[in-house]
Amino acid sequence: MNSKSLAAYERVVGSVAVSQLQQLADNLAGARVVHVNSTKAGGGVAEILHWLIPLMNDLGLNASWEIVEGRDAYFNVTKAFHNGLQGSPVTLTPSMVKVYEETVAANADRLRPILQEADYVFIHDPQPAFLRELCPDRRGKWVWRCHIDVSRPYRQVWSYIKKRVADYDASIFSMPHFAQSLPHPQFIIAPSIDPLSEKNMDLPQAEIDGVLRRFGLAPDHPILTQISRFDRFKDPLGVIQAFKLLNSSVDAQLVLAGGGATDDPEGEMVYREVLDVAEGSDRIFVLQLPSDAHSTINALQRASTIIIQKSLQEGFGLTVTEAMWKGKPVIGGNVGGIRLQVHNHHTGYLVDSPEGAALRIRELLRQPERIGMIGDKARQFVRENFLLTRHLREYLTLMLGFRRGLENHLIRV
Repeated sequence: MNSKSLAAYERVVGSVAVSQLQQLADNLAGARVVHVNSTKAGGGVAEILHWLIPLMNDLGLNASWEIVEGRDAYFNVTKAFHNGLQGSPVTLTPSMVKVYEETVAANADRLRPILQEADYVFIHDPQPAFLRELCPDRRGKWVWRCHIDVSRPYRQVWSYIKKRVADYDASIFSMPHFAQSLPHPQFIIAPSIDPLSEKNMDLPQAEIDGVLRRFGLAPDHPILTQISRFDRFKDPLGVIQAFKLLNSSVDAQLVLAGGGATDDPEGEMVYREVLDVAEGSDRIFVLQLPSDAHSTINALQRASTIIIQKSLQEGFGLTVTEAMWKGKPVIGGNVGGIRLQVHNHHTGYLVDSPEGAALRIRELLRQPERIGMIGDKARQFVRENFLLTRHLREYLTLMLGFRRGLENHLIRV
């Protein structure tokens, strides 16, 4: 886990931002804060918690990170929840509900002493959402943090999840239009990146060149890259279709790099589908990377000419933020949290189809001066909006709001 102190970030965000965090945290000194999700490896939630927990502790809070453990059957159910909350038609059977509730109940026996004594409990996404009902002697405030775009959920799935989260003290969404009607305050907190992490720190050119050699990529030809889990909502097959639409008029290479998360049972299947579609092209590189390949991902993003994130649904898209921080224009799906980051013609382009993606790729490659101009704007936009200090400040503000009795108001931080 990240062991950097907050002081290390002053050179990136400035001393005023760090001082402000310290002032806020002084009012929360010693507060017991517990975050719960379902994996410590893979996915944006785990990446955020890897820096959020140690920085909360550095500020004088008593923060910890717990996970809900389960077998394949449980993760198959929670993947169905995930798909259904993003709008896919999913049949939720009594046996699925039983697997889910029994698994969370088994975890509750282990976690109850920690959770019931905490001042603040943050439950991330649907996987551990049932925990609150299983902790009747709660001391502190419980917040459901939804990282998913639930703006148009499949009704049966949302009906079940809503019952699990309605009695929380508050919920957090990444964007206003993600929120659903719930009988408690709703907070808006966008995700962020750690600029000093292995995935985002500056790299020497020799290290970048070494990664290109390892995978057989030609540094003198444009590199188009999508970094994401192998997930149908990330639309890797649509990215390949867009690349093939470029034809031989663009002498570029396509990299699809990523891996899976321990709570995503569909990843291997999607990876095989991508390999099948890419087969026969010596310009498409499909890379299955381990969850800790952070420096490799960093090098691939820095070596890329254009970053693609053609998601069909997206809660936020940390890979978009990472690419923009590295000064890269992003061609992203016109969905979810990508819209918060990619502003047409300014920090990249939003597209609705493979044809639209191909059009924008071709346009940028024909105007290389725009690549640099858009990349500069993108990096500045991340500096102002999507670095971890802003994210941490909003968590502290939320907790202070509870401490000062503001829970009866709808607050957007």
